[in-house]
Amino acid sequence: MRALLLASLLLSAPLALSACASSNEPDFEPGVCYHVNQETGAELAYNILVRDQPQIEYCAARLEEMRVQFLRMGGSKQDITGAYQGRYIFINREGVSFAQSLNGARFFALARTGDGRLAIPGAIQRGIDGAPVAVAAPPAPQ
Repeated sequence: MRALLLASLLLSAPLALSACASSNEPDFEPGVCYHVNQETGAELAYNILVRDQPQIEYCAARLEEMRVQFLRMGGSKQDITGAYQGRYIFINREGVSFAQSLNGARFFALARTGDGRLAIPGAIQRGIDGAPVAVAAPPAPQ
């Protein structure tokens, strides 16, 4: 009886561990952009937003587009989380950040300009208080 119980526990342990390990990991399907739904106290839900995206920046643009459309419809959620090829994308009022895990260190990729657009952080001029002033304009035609 003990041997049967021990054998069933040993066989079921890898299945239980594999179920826990894969619940918070995004899929690594090439070119697929996911919206990650983070319900309080529930598992993460990965919803396909768009396919055939060549780079993570394109996925971030689609997530930003979704965020703006929800805000125009009367939504109030400012923070959006997405995933692209095993990496997480975080979009908020400050801009866009990438990370390898939900709780890991974030790489700041795109910042918001004074009018709300996204730009490379080095292209933004800031005032003394740190607020964005403007994006560097192209030279005037002569």
